[in-house]
Amino acid sequence: MTEMKFIADLHTHSRFSRATSKALDPEHLSLWAGKKGIKVVGTGDFTHPGWFAELADKLVEAPCEGLYQLRSDIQQAIDSEALPSCPGPTRFLLTGEISCIYKKNGRTRKLHHLILMPDMDAVVRFNRRLDRIGNIASDGRPILGLDSKDLLEIVLETSEQAFFIPAHIWTPWFSLFGSKSGFETIEECFEDLTGHIHALETGL
Repeated sequence: MTEMKFIADLHTHSRFSRATSKALDPEHLSLWAGKKGIKVVGTGDFTHPGWFAELADKLVEAPCEGLYQLRSDIQQAIDSEALPSCPGPTRFLLTGEISCIYKKNGRTRKLHHLILMPDMDAVVRFNRRLDRIGNIASDGRPILGLDSKDLLEIVLETSEQAFFIPAHIWTPWFSLFGSKSGFETIEECFEDLTGHIHALETGL
């Protein structure tokens, strides 16, 4: 098997999240990812109904399983702005971030988690589950009163190919190891499901 190396940015947001650019749409994500040499970029915010509808309209399945790309007519429209050094059409991975605020072991916990899904159908199933728990249309990164372990369980039940990544784990606020509202260990947070955590986001 040939080893494939590429640059990916999986933690992104859309214009439906707070404090983001109004120009954050699939076209600009693709264009600027290419200019920066990023081959695979996360869609971000797939839980938001408006954003997910836009993704479903503008993206099509790419040749690589689990990845998407812009519709050919949209891609052609932005190719004129791409740099010659861009690594070809940007690939998209379906991603979203959930903010969990809850109490555990006598303390209030505030954590953000990055969720990766393999296809649109999985996102639909996942969003239906979360919509019964809280208001996922309020923000691109919805805030739910849901234990992180329970969120992980929902992810695992949605698809065997889904990934759950605790986000920016070293920041004081809203992170797994945050000094303000996090945990001392991964095991304290996820208990018997800890083995399903395969990656941690260490960037700030």
